[in-house]
Amino acid sequence: MNRLKAIGSGVAAAALAVAGLGTAAVLGTGQANGATVSANALSNNWYAAAPYLMPNDNNPPDATAIMDATGLKAFQLAFILAPNGGGCSPTWDGTKAVSSDTAVASVISAIRAKGGDVSVSIGGYGGTKLGQACSDAASTAAAYQQVINKYQLKAMDFDLEEPEYENTAAVAHEIGAAKILQQNNPGLFISVTTAGTAAGTGWFGQQMLNEAKSQGFTPNNFSIMPFDGGFNGAASQTSALTAFNGLLKTTFGWDTATAYAHEGFSGMNGRSDSGEYFYQADFQTVLDYATSHGMGRFTFWSLNRDRQCSPPDNGTTSGVCSSVTQNAWDFAKYSVKFAGATPPTNPPTTPPTTPPTTPPGGTCTVAEWSASAVYVGGNEVAHKSHKWKAKWWTQNEEPGTTGEWGVWQDEGAC
Repeated sequence: MNRLKAIGSGVAAAALAVAGLGTAAVLGTGQANGATVSANALSNNWYAAAPYLMPNDNNPPDATAIMDATGLKAFQLAFILAPNGGGCSPTWDGTKAVSSDTAVASVISAIRAKGGDVSVSIGGYGGTKLGQACSDAASTAAAYQQVINKYQLKAMDFDLEEPEYENTAAVAHEIGAAKILQQNNPGLFISVTTAGTAAGTGWFGQQMLNEAKSQGFTPNNFSIMPFDGGFNGAASQTSALTAFNGLLKTTFGWDTATAYAHEGFSGMNGRSDSGEYFYQADFQTVLDYATSHGMGRFTFWSLNRDRQCSPPDNGTTSGVCSSVTQNAWDFAKYSVKFAGATPPTNPPTTPPTTPPTTPPGGTCTVAEWSASAVYVGGNEVAHKSHKWKAKWWTQNEEPGTTGEWGVWQDEGAC
């Protein structure tokens, strides 16, 4: 299965990941070093709806700004891998040890301070997975327990894809580790995701389901990623979800409703690795299918990509924009809807109680704002004799027109 490989210095960009679906606190022994804000108790649907976010790579957006703009509360942080130099200990992207991390912990603290929470995704496309590096299920579970303790997690993502999911022993280690974590951490909800095909999933995905059945392990959710396999548009995706429901019924002996309750969708917004296109209307169609069938998860890869490229349809697949025409965070709003919330309008229909004042202008020394330019947090521009600073990624949002809740911070007259 062709997946978007890491753009930048990190791991893979297109995740086959899994979402945790829990509400109770994890009973771990460690403290979250650097994550000073305790985890919030979110509903199961929020963890099930958490979109993927790479906090270290692919021009990470400001998670709290996304929360303000969309009402999103949960994020799926990616990815935990074995160290690039070898060993059975957890790292971010194979390069940054979880034990000494402060950067991701700071992101988690900021999210939790605003009432949100995170799940952590393990695996992804490429890199060495802990199931490959560790000698058995117990040692694999011990490595993941370090991540749970460090960040006080309620949810964890098992992202089983190439090359790991072609390795029978590694898949057995991962499924066995997931079962151990489920037993040792009451309230920890676990989901497992694998590749999607027109038949639901392929040979290796079915092998993974068989392994789970043989070990007596039932996660909260099995998800497929219906993209990068000859898909195009929502109809092909909902057809694959219907087929996957049949595989879950056959494998585990579930009825249709039980299988849907354990089934999830993990999409890719905009242009996929293989040149397929999934627009906002496609997300709405799949969301309608998921909710009407009582599915257990709806997520996508990724928030790093939930922004418009310049030009919008640039003919390539990017890790930092969607390659389709959109407003920032359009796709995140479908996750908010799946969680049962109503996204705020953008811009809000109700202006701030006290409209911001605009002091007299002067002569600016920074570059003039351009409607076609892309700006990121910290960039400064001049517009109507004022200097403005971008709070987060933006394009074609005129300074001074979106109020104090908008992307541009008025730094006063030049």
